[in-house]
Amino acid sequence: MADNNFWEKIEKPIFALAPMAGIADSAFRRICKEFGADVLYGEMASAAALVYNPIKTLELLQSDKKEAPYIAQLFGSNPDHFAKAVRLLASKKQQFRMPDGIDINFGCPVPKIFKQGAGAALMRNLKQAREVIKAVLGNTDLPVSIKLRAKSGEIDCLMFLDYMKDLPISAAMIHGRTLAQGFGGPVDREIIKKARNYFGGIILANGGVMSARDAFDLLEKTKAGGVGIARGALGRPWLFREMKNKKAEVKGEKEIFKIALKHAELAEKLKSRQGIIEMRKHLCWYVRGLPGASEMRSGLVKVESLEDVKNILK
Repeated sequence: MADNNFWEKIEKPIFALAPMAGIADSAFRRICKEFGADVLYGEMASAAALVYNPIKTLELLQSDKKEAPYIAQLFGSNPDHFAKAVRLLASKKQQFRMPDGIDINFGCPVPKIFKQGAGAALMRNLKQAREVIKAVLGNTDLPVSIKLRAKSGEIDCLMFLDYMKDLPISAAMIHGRTLAQGFGGPVDREIIKKARNYFGGIILANGGVMSARDAFDLLEKTKAGGVGIARGALGRPWLFREMKNKKAEVKGEKEIFKIALKHAELAEKLKSRQGIIEMRKHLCWYVRGLPGASEMRSGLVKVESLEDVKNILK
């Protein structure tokens, strides 16, 4: 086990921002951190791309010390790629802030990832998955975690964890839906609860958390050490503070706009115009449910500058 294992020091329950491709970038992570997120997972990055096209992927994985503990999530299916990828991250630590942990994705259902034998497809291949985990553990001194689904094909998370039980994996985030379910339908809380019998590290329950009440209900039913929040935080990063305080927050339009604008300013600072383009979806989530939301969205999906954002949020 890594000496610098932050997982052992975090107070429970842990409220983590779950990894989301194209969404959990540095700007969004920092906003969530300000509202009390304990652990921040980044966007899913390709281990192969890190080996063959490192500059672009290193930019994707870039973080700030304010985000600690920050976890870089990698996907792929080739153990050699994973070994080289984590060694490369370590070799770049003079010019690039190293993540505080490495996460391996075994849950992504996206067809183009699945076709590569990665994500939820790799979860089905126990032997290959084990080689990938061993390759990462053997080439980094950072704590290693995994992200799973309740079930992929014939392999459920209990079988998977049992097969890996002798490996020093620090944490497992378990999405309580099967691959076949995707992102809808009931969350299997019982299987997450049973996972404790097969895994000694931190278990984070994931799936269906849209409110503080949902989070505590999931914690109660699964007995997990924390929860991973994904879609529930979109346009509502203050959900983390609601969970910390065990109290819902009613935000007025003015306050929501202030948070959205701060997020947009940070996105522009980090990625210039591209940051604003990528903010469009976040801005639409922020105005969801507000009076005139439909009209605002039609403008927000076209914003090109911070000035455009300010004009619409007036």
